[in-house]
Amino acid sequence: MAWQVAHSFVRTDNREGMKMRYLVLLSFCVVSISTAAWAQEPAAGAAADVSPMLSEQWGKAACSEWNKDDVLSKGLKDSGWISNSKKNRGFRIIEIYRSDCANSPHIQLKFQEKEGKAFCVDSGPMFDKEWDFLMYAETKHWVSMGKGEVGPMGGMMTGKLNFKGSMWEAMQNMGPFKNFLLLFGKVPSVTDKCN
Repeated sequence: MAWQVAHSFVRTDNREGMKMRYLVLLSFCVVSISTAAWAQEPAAGAAADVSPMLSEQWGKAACSEWNKDDVLSKGLKDSGWISNSKKNRGFRIIEIYRSDCANSPHIQLKFQEKEGKAFCVDSGPMFDKEWDFLMYAETKHWVSMGKGEVGPMGGMMTGKLNFKGSMWEAMQNMGPFKNFLLLFGKVPSVTDKCN
């Protein structure tokens, strides 16, 4: 295309015209390469903000996304999920990890009722030995579930998602469960290395 543009501007029947055509073509190539390289560069600081999936930083970002999602925060309050804690301790814990990352720490998300919603109030490495739900999967399956390609039931039935906890509660809250898995697509993460 650049050749056609250059050709339309410059006569081809003399040497000066040929030189000019090559200079115009060269300019188009340089601009095209520069534009393509610029478009592929990450924004300043963007790479520093992306952390490995299920790292402590990822957990904090997941909490923030959870609290913005009414299907999760409002839905799990309205269904009574948030108030059904073990031993009436007043909070719930979901523990998650990547099964293909042998030394990857387990991350826990802690939920409490706040402002009439089921809010994620803390996240990080294991801080409570008693979880309410434990979920683990290979990284590629977390990615697939985050894209919505595999839902909670499909994930559990095919063994892509390993789940421990009250299956009855999970079945009663399939909408929020699906949105929880979609957090893996909403929270930017590095998936080609373990944390």
